[in-house]
Amino acid sequence: MKFFESFASLMYLIAAVSLIVLSFSIMAWSIYDTIMALKKFSLLITQMLESVGAIIISIAVLDVAKYLIEEEVTRNKELRSPSEARKTITKIFVIISIAAGMEGLVYIFKAGNENIALLIYPALLIFFSSLSIVCLGIYQKLSVTVEETIQCSNE
Repeated sequence: MKFFESFASLMYLIAAVSLIVLSFSIMAWSIYDTIMALKKFSLLITQMLESVGAIIISIAVLDVAKYLIEEEVTRNKELRSPSEARKTITKIFVIISIAAGMEGLVYIFKAGNENIALLIYPALLIFFSSLSIVCLGIYQKLSVTVEETIQCSNE
């Protein structure tokens, strides 16, 4: 069993390091493309918006890598309490919601410059990102209530 846990930790570490390398590659490529767009000044704003979107995605990927290292490599993998599970789920949903909301914001600016009829898609992305945060709040409230009930019954 110890071998399997060590092997799993190694796989998570390899995945996390791969994600970090890919994330920094995306950032570097985005900066490079923006610098190259300086030559064609008319394309600069479009390229900058694309770079912002790519960097937002790379930050979300970095957050996932950080989560993998914190939760799956360095932490003890014994059974966790409900509050630890809730905090872990919260981290993941916050990362996803922020990334989706930021992408929606970038696409709103992009669609506003290209075709106003395309604004519905990024607006829906921001709406559902906000809705996921509301759902996360409901989940938090319900799970804290259940945790308190369990604690009271154990005493």
